[in-house]
Amino acid sequence: MWFKNLQIYRITDWKLMPEELEELLARRTLQACLSMEMQSLGWIPPGMEETRLVYARGQQMLIALGSEKKLLPASVVNQRAKERAVEMEAQQGYPVGRKQIKEIKEAALYELLPRAFVVRQKSHAWIDPVDGWIIIDSSNIAKADTFAETLLKTIPTLLLKRIKTNLTPASAMTRWLSGDELPHAFTIDSDSVFRSREDKKVSVSYQRHPLDSDEITRHVRAGKEVTKQAMVWENNLSFVLDENLQIKRLTLLDIEKEPAESAEEQFDSNFFLMTEQLKQLLPDLIDALGGEVVE
Repeated sequence: MWFKNLQIYRITDWKLMPEELEELLARRTLQACLSMEMQSLGWIPPGMEETRLVYARGQQMLIALGSEKKLLPASVVNQRAKERAVEMEAQQGYPVGRKQIKEIKEAALYELLPRAFVVRQKSHAWIDPVDGWIIIDSSNIAKADTFAETLLKTIPTLLLKRIKTNLTPASAMTRWLSGDELPHAFTIDSDSVFRSREDKKVSVSYQRHPLDSDEITRHVRAGKEVTKQAMVWENNLSFVLDENLQIKRLTLLDIEKEPAESAEEQFDSNFFLMTEQLKQLLPDLIDALGGEVVE
């Protein structure tokens, strides 16, 4: 168990014990897609055990949201609709109108849905009630928000919001590359993305290419800001920070792990190591960005 992409949320006044959370999640477990459904969402076991919906180690908890989604490409629906339109034209003796085309497409969709392939996916979230974090392992903001929305539906009393900092990541990263001193815990790595402030389509990417001061100055003077920057924390974790305060490509560096006797023990060991590292990284990162905005 090791998260690769972090979407960072803040929780307040968390009062649920693992057993209480388990009861709430059990009311909204993943069900198979019905024949006329495109997608279904629900909670599934996050760990090695196939029955427990909450994996707990001390006060730290892990949950997982499962999804079933039907794959039905628009091109397939359009092809079936086209065939039906040709048949209807032959029957009625004149071309189908716009309203008929819309109705034909809807009918084609409902006809094909029961035969569509189903893909199952799984997303994890770590809940830290001690320091008030919910971290969703996802590189996609929309999917993370869907996870958060489902959790709010499951726990209506939950207070959940995305983290905001006094300095935007883009402004902070641009300052750091322009010469401002980094907080002692961090170092700059060699991947960067500069994007024009005026034209969002104009960007320059560097991979495994350390930038010299002249290159940085040229981009900043041209009106560009840093939207992604590879960084290292305490020589323990490497990651890419982006303008939306997402952490991507999180990688554990040279920390020695004790060998585990079983898959369950390995899962437990990795979860403990990850949470212990992130409980230190996250406050350092928030401090580096000027602290958290209190609303």
